[in-house]
Amino acid sequence: MSAEAKIKELKLDLSNPPKPVGNYVPGVIIGKLLYMSGHGPRKPDGVYLTGKVGAEATLDQGYQAARQVGLSMLASMKVLLGDLDKVDRAVKVFGMVNAIPEFAEHPKVINGFSDLMTSVFGDNGKHARSAVGMGSLPMNISVEVEAIFLLK
Repeated sequence: MSAEAKIKELKLDLSNPPKPVGNYVPGVIIGKLLYMSGHGPRKPDGVYLTGKVGAEATLDQGYQAARQVGLSMLASMKVLLGDLDKVDRAVKVFGMVNAIPEFAEHPKVINGFSDLMTSVFGDNGKHARSAVGMGSLPMNISVEVEAIFLLK
């Protein structure tokens, strides 16, 4: 099933892609690689999911924030590419979790992003990945993810 068909089947809302909050672009295409800038967990209404995981946010809330990052990134990719079926596969993901020092479940949080990518792109959504903890993230967002995709 194509990525566009899967998005419709899953009823994913990609209607309001985020705008950059600084002097950068959401993504850059070099050859067949799409480098996506770090995205935060911005909902279509513009509200960000915030809070330090392990304190103000639970593991499940962190997972949901990472999934929301995936939706925001897909929305940005759709604007850049016009059609998500132009994506061949996810290559590399760098997931950052705004967490307390004692928190040790960063991979489980970033699974929210990774699970969404495999839901949309199937096995081609599986990627190499890093999942790390951060002392803080912009606007106190719970999760930020940057990624690289291979285009067809």
